[in-house]
Amino acid sequence: MDVRVRRPVHPMPEMAAFIAELRSAFGDKAIDDAVSRGKSGEPAFYACENGTAVGTASPANDNVWHVSADIRDRHYCPGCDGGCVGQGLGCKEWLQRKADKEKA
Repeated sequence: MDVRVRRPVHPMPEMAAFIAELRSAFGDKAIDDAVSRGKSGEPAFYACENGTAVGTASPANDNVWHVSADIRDRHYCPGCDGGCVGQGLGCKEWLQRKADKEKA
């Protein structure tokens, strides 16, 4: 009689893969220490995926910089210094205008 054995699906597959990469980069001891500290209440480790959370999240901080849509939607081009942000122009147009001003 053959019985199929199912592997349980991990509740946090993306985080598990990420943690595996961290383990290979930093070693098991460092990662186990951070996870253990996070589980014991320190804000040293926190992961959340698919409604499952592990560890302790960092406390909320009111002293933060809120990003507007002008910056969030930017894709900086090579050579762009960010001067186009808030101008209503893309990097390419901004760089062209900047070059035209330097020629004049």
